[in-house]
Amino acid sequence: MSQQAYHHGNLRRAIIDAALQAISESGPAGWSLRELARRAGVSHAAPAHHFGDKQGLLTAVAAEGFEMFAETLERAAEDVWEVGVAYVRFAIDHRPYFEVMFRPELYRVDDPSVQSAHQRAAQVLVTSASSLSPRPADDRLTTIAAWSLAHGFASLWLSGALPESADGDPEALARSMIRLMFGALR
Repeated sequence: MSQQAYHHGNLRRAIIDAALQAISESGPAGWSLRELARRAGVSHAAPAHHFGDKQGLLTAVAAEGFEMFAETLERAAEDVWEVGVAYVRFAIDHRPYFEVMFRPELYRVDDPSVQSAHQRAAQVLVTSASSLSPRPADDRLTTIAAWSLAHGFASLWLSGALPESADGDPEALARSMIRLMFGALR
């Protein structure tokens, strides 16, 4: 065990960072706590001590991800079009978090830190989508449509399914697509 890694002052952070790296390389399910301990240079018991189990660690990743996501969306909230672009930008810039956050079977959705940050992010999305809704009775459908558009586009971009993914500008394309789909509603 590396004493420097263990005594650097933030073992919890080191383990989360090792998890994010592992998620980047092999997805949210393709690694073990023992492997993360090795990556972080700590005892094999350290991740379990801090997080209990893999689900506990992924809960910490989801909570941190939703917190960052909420902050990203809140910064864009003044411009309804930019909320969708911020969604896509977050997914691309923070892929390991994104891959965990929207897979609730991986973490404890009832965790208070996850719920709080998730609610903050959802509030921005609902408020923005409601401003695009043609009438209050359609607010929920508009929210689902806007969310599906941003999330679906981000997922397609990340998977490389879109030819533009190779060398295109995801923000410009997302902005144009959002305006095309929702511009008539405003």
